[in-house]
Amino acid sequence: MRERGSQTGRAVGGLVKIGFVGLGAMGQVIVPRLMAAGYAVTGWNRSRDRAAPLIKNGMGWADSPAAVSAVSDVTFSIVTDGAAVKAVALGENGVLAGINPGSVYIDMGTIAPDVTRAVAAEFSRKGVAMLDAPVSGTTITVQQGNASLMVGGDKAAFDRVEPVLRSIGPKVTYIGESGLAVTMKLAVNLLLMVEVIAFGEAVALAEKGGVKREAALDAILKSVAASPVLGYRGPLILEGKMPKVPFADVALQQKDMLLVLDLARKLGSPVPLAAGANEMMNACRGLGIDHNDFVVAHEVYRRLGGQSH
Repeated sequence: MRERGSQTGRAVGGLVKIGFVGLGAMGQVIVPRLMAAGYAVTGWNRSRDRAAPLIKNGMGWADSPAAVSAVSDVTFSIVTDGAAVKAVALGENGVLAGINPGSVYIDMGTIAPDVTRAVAAEFSRKGVAMLDAPVSGTTITVQQGNASLMVGGDKAAFDRVEPVLRSIGPKVTYIGESGLAVTMKLAVNLLLMVEVIAFGEAVALAEKGGVKREAALDAILKSVAASPVLGYRGPLILEGKMPKVPFADVALQQKDMLLVLDLARKLGSPVPLAAGANEMMNACRGLGIDHNDFVVAHEVYRRLGGQSH
């Protein structure tokens, strides 16, 4: 029988042992899915307090990323940005310092592709495959079992860990070599961002023309322009519906958009709609409403149109 949360040995009863570095909002919902699928999970976070609910529910704890990877067959990380990935992966007591040859390291963050490839090269020197596997979806999407994952890196490593990935979300797509999954995730986020910003623009126009906001939202969600992201984000623009804890606040979403703009600059690929959407994030910050989910850009359009102040 498997010892849940055990930190001794790399596999018990033939089951893969999982490490998880970074127990923020996404880690809080991904780890329970892994444990529900029967995997023993050992975790680490800068603040142990964030891990308390997971530990209570059976997750093991280690005192560093290196200690996590030392007892894991597969080690995940999901942290804030590229600098944080470098720190937890390559820093002193990082994942690379403890990981065993033949294990797999999977970073799930949305970071610059060149950072992913640079970190992957360091793991390769130790005989360890690193995959980039960003998640498309929110915490709610993950909890509902509807999240999708895009994966880049060594195909053989992907084949080995695919069952683990499918326990996180059922839609898993192998994109190609290292860095291509985060490239694709940035492209998806570009589309998502422009779509949500355009939604706010459309609703503000309808409102200025005399349509009630509730009616505008209802009409859009019943139209051919409806989409999953508008289905769960659109209602947030209704009075009193903006959550205190956003799916992605302006700063977080703009982080991804700046990655998009930088990648586009390096590739020489025009992204005028992404640039315009990013400017709306600047406007949200200027108006001091950036603590909200980024769908709040709808309010910027209203203010520009003289509908509110």
